Amino acid sequence: MNIRSTYIFVLLLMTFLENLYPLKGQDKKEILLYNRVEEQISEEQTQDSIFGLLVSRVTNPSIAVFTPKNQKSKSAVIICPGGGYHTLLMEREGYKVAEAFNRCGITAFVLKYRLPDSRIVKDKMITPLKDAQRAIQLIRENAEKWNIDPDKTGIMGFSAGGHLAASLGVHYDSVLVQNKQNTTLRPSFMILINPVISFNDSTTHEGSRNQLLGVNPGKEMIHFFSNELHVNKQTPGTILIHTNDDKVVSVKNSIFFYKKLYENEIPVEIHIYSRGDHGFLQIPEFEEWFGRCIHWMNIEKIM
Repeated sequence: MNIRSTYIFVLLLMTFLENLYPLKGQDKKEILLYNRVEEQISEEQTQDSIFGLLVSRVTNPSIAVFTPKNQKSKSAVIICPGGGYHTLLMEREGYKVAEAFNRCGITAFVLKYRLPDSRIVKDKMITPLKDAQRAIQLIRENAEKWNIDPDKTGIMGFSAGGHLAASLGVHYDSVLVQNKQNTTLRPSFMILINPVISFNDSTTHEGSRNQLLGVNPGKEMIHFFSNELHVNKQTPGTILIHTNDDKVVSVKNSIFFYKKLYENEIPVEIHIYSRGDHGFLQIPEFEEWFGRCIHWMNIEKIM
C-alpha cells in the first residue's frame, strides 16, 4: 500500500470509528480578533439541512480554536469557510474540517470573518482580508500557547473563502492591521478548495465579486483582487482541488492560479476531479480529497 492509499485508509477508518464513538476531548474555544463592539445589527445564525450552521451579519469576527486531543504535528491551519461573501458555511466548511485535522493530530482555527455588508463595515472591500491578516497575526503571536510552529501555519479556503485565503497569500505585504511586532502575515502554505481566484469577467464568480466590490467595480480593485495576477517567487506553496463540472466557480480559476504558481517555481499540486460540481456534495468523498491534502502536507514537510 503506497503512502497516499495509507492516508486515505486511515481517514476512512477514523471517520467510521467517529460515527461509532464521537470524538471526545477536543478543546474548542472562540477568540475575538479585536475588542468586542456593540452589534447594531444582530448576527444571524441559521441551520440548513445540508450545510449545517450558516452565519451572516458578522460584527465581531473570531477564530474558533480546535486543539487535537493527541497532537502529532506542530502545524496549524486557518480555515476560511465559503458562502459567496454573503454568508459563511461555518459547519460544513469550517468546524467539520477542523475536526478532521484534529483527527490527524493537527491544530485548526476556523475563521469567522466579517462579510462585506455596508450596514456593518465601512471599508467592505478590504474588511475580510483585514480579518484574515489579523487571524494569522494573532495565531502566530500566541503560537507557544497552542504548541504550534508559526513557520508551519497556513491557510485553507473554500470557494469565496478560497478567494480570501488566496488574497492573504498574495497580499500579505499589503498590511491592513496594526503590527507592532512586525509579525509576518504570509501564510506558510495554502490549501484552496474550488476557490474563486480571479475577478476578471471571463473567469470570476460574479456573485462573490459583486458582494465584495459592488456591481460596478473599478478596474484597480478588480486587478487587486484577481489573485493570479499577483503571484511571485514569495507566494506560499499551494494545493488546489476543483472539479471539471463546477457550475458555480469555473475550474479555470484553479487552472490559471496553478499556471502562475508553476511559472514562478512555487511548489504546487492540483487535483481536478471529472465530477462533483461545486461543494462536493456527493463526490469526490471527503476522505478522498482531504486525504490528498494531508498527503501533500506530509510530502512537503508541512506536517
